[in-house]
Amino acid sequence: MYAIKSYGSYGRSRPPEVTGEEAESQVVAFNAGLELRGDRRFTEVISGYLLGGAETDHVKSVESRTFGEGGLGVLWWDEKKEKGRESYLRTDAAFRYANETRFQYYPTRLNLPDVDLGGPRFGAVFRYGLAQNVTFKEDVEVLVSVIGDSRMLFNSQTQLSVGLTKQLSLGTSFLVKHDSAPPPGKVSTDTALALNFEVML
Repeated sequence: MYAIKSYGSYGRSRPPEVTGEEAESQVVAFNAGLELRGDRRFTEVISGYLLGGAETDHVKSVESRTFGEGGLGVLWWDEKKEKGRESYLRTDAAFRYANETRFQYYPTRLNLPDVDLGGPRFGAVFRYGLAQNVTFKEDVEVLVSVIGDSRMLFNSQTQLSVGLTKQLSLGTSFLVKHDSAPPPGKVSTDTALALNFEVML
């Protein structure tokens, strides 16, 4: 089995503490990523997989983060119910290595030292059909780096989507990203509320 995932976002906002006509909008989101995954199913439940990808996040001072991982996936259930409703749960346990090149884009441009990450990664993907063409989705992952300084990355995306056609769906999502050791001057936790379009190929 093969899967390709890509994303990107861009956003600007005016700081709430600045008022008046001189208030200028600032970039609050500028990121993109691409991920390729290949699974080999050993049984109906257990599979092995390899995954590779790259991402960038200018607001978080991440110029590029390239990564690769290998591990095992467990498909706990994958059920198709009446009227197209589904129920799906998969968990992953793997080892990931990533090289993160850093560059501060905001507020001033500045070179930053690069860092490496490597350690166990745990993930879970849950899908549940609330009604016909309405699906609740939850994607969670935790990476604990044991290379260099101690660091933990946590990502969670909760989404509610409505299928418009067999290939196209519209949804709203809430994203939480936590980095226990972010680049200098950056906050540890980011949140985002977004409107999404999904295309199934």
